[in-house]
Amino acid sequence: MSGCGFEQTVLNRLESMTGEMLEFLQELIRIPTVNPPGENYRACAELIGERLREFGYEVSYIQAEGRPEHTELHPRVNVVGSLQNELSSRPLLHFNGHFDVVPLGDGWTVDPFAGIVRDGKIYGRGATDQKAGIAASIYAVEAIRRSGVTLRGTVEQSGTVDEESGGFAGMAFLAEHGHVNRDRTDFVIITEPLNVDRVCLGHRGVYWFEVRTLGRIAHGSMPFLGVSAISKMADFIAAVERDLQPAISQRVTAMPVEPAGARHPSINVNSISGGQLTAGLQTPCVADCCQAVFDRRFLMEEPVAEVMQEIRDILDGLQSRDADFQYELKDLMTVRPVMTDPQSRLVTTMAEAVRDVLGFQPPLIASPGTYDQKHVMRLGMVDQCIAYGPGILDLSHQPDEYCRVDHLVSASKAMALAAMRLLGSQ
Repeated sequence: MSGCGFEQTVLNRLESMTGEMLEFLQELIRIPTVNPPGENYRACAELIGERLREFGYEVSYIQAEGRPEHTELHPRVNVVGSLQNELSSRPLLHFNGHFDVVPLGDGWTVDPFAGIVRDGKIYGRGATDQKAGIAASIYAVEAIRRSGVTLRGTVEQSGTVDEESGGFAGMAFLAEHGHVNRDRTDFVIITEPLNVDRVCLGHRGVYWFEVRTLGRIAHGSMPFLGVSAISKMADFIAAVERDLQPAISQRVTAMPVEPAGARHPSINVNSISGGQLTAGLQTPCVADCCQAVFDRRFLMEEPVAEVMQEIRDILDGLQSRDADFQYELKDLMTVRPVMTDPQSRLVTTMAEAVRDVLGFQPPLIASPGTYDQKHVMRLGMVDQCIAYGPGILDLSHQPDEYCRVDHLVSASKAMALAAMRLLGSQ
């Protein structure tokens, strides 16, 4: 068959497999892989592994041995399947999706773990973020196989854990242990839901840190004899809003981040607690401790050392003006921005595949938040990595999360075309 001929055959085959792909996605959704704490990871990894083995892959289960979050109660189990051409192992295209999902939250009107299909949508926690992406990539390659088309090189499929909490027992572990590495891996497509009609080149950076302000306990009826750590934390937050927020709002990145408001840096208070626990009885005391976690998103143009120093400068400035201002600063996580060259073969091939499926040229974007591309590029040193998958980004982590069935099919078709064009076929 000619190139166009067998491509159309594959797309037709995939269309006929919609029901089967949807049923597999329902099975994935019905396993509540909630993180934290990391429930049912082994069961979900085995479901993916069994399907991959059924489709001809060699399957490995990779436990994150040595990671503190990998416990007997909540084991961190990743799965990798490899489908290799007998004549050549390269090029190697790796599809990755994470199967952990965030907690439910309030506001659901459907069973979040039933995988209900209604009005052209499949509902459930993880339907968009990102179990649909796992189903789409697996069935994209299976449609190629069932069409009698043999890919050159190797296709790998991985289902990984803990992306929602940083990915350190998931994709980071795979990269650190050589499973995703520039010496063996040519292309990586992470099937995150950045919208079916867009190709994502990378993401901004993040600096998570904890500030702990220290006070002096005293009787609540005589607060002038103590020092309120909560008041000191309020002073720090006020300084951030007064001095740092206006400064960073003037900065803008050249990365094509969407939405456009995220082309500026940002800082958010993720959590705050101080004094006595709110539950139970209270005693009249001045709070001698307060802690808060902050989320600073930064741009490729901002050196990370300067981002961190800006925070310390505010804290030191408060301390120099107020002898009672005492603090501790703890770095929690630092992720540098990453972006794949928009002229790279992976980007241009994926964009052309999306265009040929949807009928228009997809925009190239960058993500406001981080995902596992950071580990692929920073630890695995694979320079051609993108995110592309089904699902509407804004629905991630929302109640009544869903993925449109037509988006699932269209994304799978684009993945199939990209795989054939990147690896070559015979």
